[in-house]
Amino acid sequence: MTPILLVIPCLNEAAHLPHLIANLRADPLAKSARIVVADGGSTDRSRAIVRAFSETDPNIVLLENPKRIQSAGVNLAVARYGDEAPFFVRIDAHAGYPPNFIGLLFDAQQASGADAVVISMRAKANTGRCFQIANASAQNSALGAGGSPHRSSGSRRFVDHGHHALFKTSAFRAAGGYDEGFTHNEDAEFDARLTAQGGRILLAGDIVIDYYPRTTIRALWRQYYMFGRGRAKNVAKHKMKLKLRQFAPAMVAPAALLSLASAAWPIAAAPFAVYLALCFGLGALLGIRDKNLCAAFAGLPAAIIHLAWSCGFWRQRLTQIISP
Repeated sequence: MTPILLVIPCLNEAAHLPHLIANLRADPLAKSARIVVADGGSTDRSRAIVRAFSETDPNIVLLENPKRIQSAGVNLAVARYGDEAPFFVRIDAHAGYPPNFIGLLFDAQQASGADAVVISMRAKANTGRCFQIANASAQNSALGAGGSPHRSSGSRRFVDHGHHALFKTSAFRAAGGYDEGFTHNEDAEFDARLTAQGGRILLAGDIVIDYYPRTTIRALWRQYYMFGRGRAKNVAKHKMKLKLRQFAPAMVAPAALLSLASAAWPIAAAPFAVYLALCFGLGALLGIRDKNLCAAFAGLPAAIIHLAWSCGFWRQRLTQIISP
């Protein structure tokens, strides 16, 4: 059996780790795999949970990640344990995985010869909170995700980016691993370097994980604000052009800023007002489609996603211009 390393970057994931590790251990291809939880300084019971698992299974390892961020945690785990595994899988603690997930990934890689296998993800509310249900509904639609290929299930094809899962360890190292200057969007930045040197990324759209979205406005805002900053850093580093699904939300913050001039020039409020009407109108349609009252408010998290991303993007771009 080909050794596979499983890496879980973690920060305060006590609510998810017990179920996640137990499920991974039940995966036939992962029974003998080393599972490394790279912890970035959790203050909840995350580290105690991993230590308890390691007492009965020495292949489960708690790795302290002093740099705290995910990119550094994955890099450290691969540097420490990658020599023993020609493949490794990045596992996000804030998600749920299908049975035989590792086996499905490995089969996809073997059939395609890809240097990396990325997967589809669907947002799934796991708390029963109305805001999280609305957030999941928004992110599962073009309203929130903008048509990202990995946000919907489908066939298999080669792409330039997707939600990270399995890597050839040698390809990951040859590309230089994650750039630890990125706290967010490090996956897209890595994919740009991997494909630039001829690496192939397979989107296995038929392999779908459940992603548990944020449950509060504040947490969602911070998440997408940082995503926006990460995208701006990618634009600067790799001279990227924004795709339409990225350009459209980038214009939300300027539209909101323009609306502040409405007292003197009423028409200035029109672009942002039309945008909000579209968000809440489409959100209501999602609620009708899903027959769910909470989902009908999907326009709220969608607007937060767009505005936060746009604010983060322009904050980072302005910073780059002023202090190149």
